[in-house]
Amino acid sequence: MHEEISISVEQASDAKVLIISVAARLAGMHPQTLRQYDRLGLVQPGRAGGGGRRYSARDVALLREVQRLSQDDGVNLAGIKRIIGLEQLVGDLQQRVAELEQELQAAYDRAARIEAMNPYGSRDLVRQENHSTALVVWRPRRSPDR
Repeated sequence: MHEEISISVEQASDAKVLIISVAARLAGMHPQTLRQYDRLGLVQPGRAGGGGRRYSARDVALLREVQRLSQDDGVNLAGIKRIIGLEQLVGDLQQRVAELEQELQAAYDRAARIEAMNPYGSRDLVRQENHSTALVVWRPRRSPDR
């Protein structure tokens, strides 16, 4: 009997399954270049039980981007590392903003449900028991020079 395995495209692209020679060929680079990029922290492959590097499809795409920035745009490796870090930060911040927007919408929805249940109108969330009929007269103070 076979089990059905279901993974998302994102999970598949993050799976660290490619050995260095395959990842290098897919990225159009020499395996030694991948080792250097690993040492510099540009790309962080996973590790197999024996210590061999394992790359994901996402890693290969990143390697291609490193190569493009280096060869086409003339960016040095330190600059590329900074760009990659900033792009990661932007992605993380965009994700956080999306989460906060969802939380805010949920709060708005809860407030609307609470207001809809209020039998005393949509503006007052707290019931006021003692309605006074007292009249309050306000008179401005006279200035001392008058």
